[in-house]
Amino acid sequence: MEDCLFCKIIMGEIPSAKVYEDENFFAFKDIAPVAPVHVLVVPKKHICSIADLKPEDAEIAGKMLYAIQKVADLLGLSQDGYRVVFNTGEKAGQTVHHMHAHILGGKEMAWPGV
Repeated sequence: MEDCLFCKIIMGEIPSAKVYEDENFFAFKDIAPVAPVHVLVVPKKHICSIADLKPEDAEIAGKMLYAIQKVADLLGLSQDGYRVVFNTGEKAGQTVHHMHAHILGGKEMAWPGV
């Protein structure tokens, strides 16, 4: 998608602090971290959000969970734990309409009020 911020990051048009990349995913540090470790994992295929997944996206959705695990391992988070957040839609806090997961770690986390 041509005006998508994350598509531009994936294509290298906008710089990022890359953490991981494979044929399907790109992971980079969040520019406004809310935890000592805050990394975004983004599929290279443009999908607006979880709500926009189609049956043909099932394989990439499953692979995304594995990519999240690999990034967490790479960051040394697997021993102490980490949080994975998908914001889906504007009311849930999604500001970039390209499906992505936030990996948060590096500190003990409490459950926020909803």
